[in-house]
Amino acid sequence: MHTIDFIVIGLYMLALVVIGLIAKSKAGASANSYFLGNRKMSWWMLGSSGMASNLDVSGTLIIVAFIYAIGIQGLFIEIRGGVVLIMAFLMVFMGKWNRRAQVMTVAEWMKLRFGSGPQGNMARLLSAIANIAFAVATITYFAQGAGIFLGSILDIDPRLASVMMIFVASIYTVASGLYGVIYTDVFQGFLIFFAIIYVCILAFVQFDLPEEFLVSVPLLDGTFQSLSVSRESWSQVMPSWSMDLPGEYSRYNLFGIAVLFYLFKSTIEGSGGTGGYQIQRYFAAKSDREAGLLSLFWIGLMAFRWPFVVAIAILGINIGLGGSVIANPEEVLPIVIMNELPIFITGLLVAGLIAAAMSTFDSVVNAGAAYWVKDIYHRFLNRRATEKQLVFQSRMSSALLIVVGLLLTFAFRNLNDIWAWITMGLGAGLIIPQIIRWYWWRFNGYGFAFGTLAGMVLAIGQRLIAPDIPEYMSFIFIAGGTFIMCITVTLLTSPTESKVLAKFYKTTRPFGFWGPVRSLFRRDDIDRINSENRRDILAVCIAVPWQIILFLTPMSFMTKQWDNFFILSGVLIVLSIGLYYTWFRHLSAIDRRKQEEPVPVKHV
Repeated sequence: MHTIDFIVIGLYMLALVVIGLIAKSKAGASANSYFLGNRKMSWWMLGSSGMASNLDVSGTLIIVAFIYAIGIQGLFIEIRGGVVLIMAFLMVFMGKWNRRAQVMTVAEWMKLRFGSGPQGNMARLLSAIANIAFAVATITYFAQGAGIFLGSILDIDPRLASVMMIFVASIYTVASGLYGVIYTDVFQGFLIFFAIIYVCILAFVQFDLPEEFLVSVPLLDGTFQSLSVSRESWSQVMPSWSMDLPGEYSRYNLFGIAVLFYLFKSTIEGSGGTGGYQIQRYFAAKSDREAGLLSLFWIGLMAFRWPFVVAIAILGINIGLGGSVIANPEEVLPIVIMNELPIFITGLLVAGLIAAAMSTFDSVVNAGAAYWVKDIYHRFLNRRATEKQLVFQSRMSSALLIVVGLLLTFAFRNLNDIWAWITMGLGAGLIIPQIIRWYWWRFNGYGFAFGTLAGMVLAIGQRLIAPDIPEYMSFIFIAGGTFIMCITVTLLTSPTESKVLAKFYKTTRPFGFWGPVRSLFRRDDIDRINSENRRDILAVCIAVPWQIILFLTPMSFMTKQWDNFFILSGVLIVLSIGLYYTWFRHLSAIDRRKQEEPVPVKHV
């Protein structure tokens, strides 16, 4: 890079710190201010922040690697996590269900679902521990990806680069909480958006894919192998049933089965909700309507990520046409930036991708610290803590999460290795208790607690004992063991109190197996809830393919495969119309939660 590029990056870093420190006074008022912004954030700010948080540099490195090596079909591999299909479920019903609880964390939500007695406390404690563990693993993933990216750019050790980047992000994250996260994310979002548009225009206008070209894939021994592919196969939008890839990517050769499995996993995950920084935006939303609007805006902004990664992959392929194929797919992004972009634009794009890394990092840290402060320290260690003490704990726990996450970067081989374990290992252990809690009235806090504990133990054990087993085997083993523990412990212990279940149901109004609880309410209330639930189920069946097609359409545009583009555009229009009639037009103009809550008519 040139001097002007470093000046751009330096000014950007300085701006982030200034914005964060300006927001410090607002965040320091209370824990609610620090973690939820007093629930006064606009939906478009929460949606913009969510998009910036999802557009992390680690994920971008991996997605670019898949698109470069496999083509457009690489998107279907990232259904496991990178496509963030859970957003379709959050948009339609899961976001408003969580918002209605009016809590700060998923762990605090356990009090509403299981009560404040022993089973509720146990569920809350295990949920907090599990979400903190997940936050640490995610910080590790982002730290390693950020180090690889910035280290390649600056030609320094990746771990030193990671520490440098995270040090700057830590200043405003620790100081200003969610206010700093949201304000800096919105600022970073504009920078990211500009970088995306510029790179897409550059790739589209100046480069065409040749009929045949070379790409490269990693082998199991750490070396790489070049492969010859055609433009038609690389641009294909329909997933193949099978592939013939060597080395590390051979795990995806049963491609059709892998895609179906990832869809199944995403459906389970979406139906169960999520924790961390994603759900924190919904806890901070003003109303059910704004929860829906922020989701729609979030997904719409995320759609720009996919033509961007295609553009980077095309530029990487273009470098290979000169006779020097990029060997490591995970290095395509930094190599393209350093070789294909002009002065000043290089600095802007690097700053934009640093922004992406910091946006995700600060969101995870802020959400992870909330579990310690609200669900462990305040609930079990110091119930009389003052707001000043809670804010102090917020900042100290944020700093500690950062340090532990950095240290764990030494335990993984590469980004895909970390991401696969987070999504298919540790994530599998948390999904099952999360989904059962919404849909089965008999599930109790003991079942949730022991199921979550079993999931964490199985995930860590798999990582230590059998780290190289296929992803689907890992998921089945961990999720299956967790499910058995959840059901067994639940049936061996007493149900949650009826009055707790009735309060949860009237507040949240979920669908599922709630017969004994539903019988406590008036028939007209149940009919109204059923009508809303049927509409949501239909809408989410449209929203999932709508989101996938929304991402595929601009990707096809970038490859100039016009037949595919116009077919996808037509399908997208039809799905959008269906989504409008089943979901969007039913968004309430005001928050009517209190007026619409059903009232139990039977003694509980």
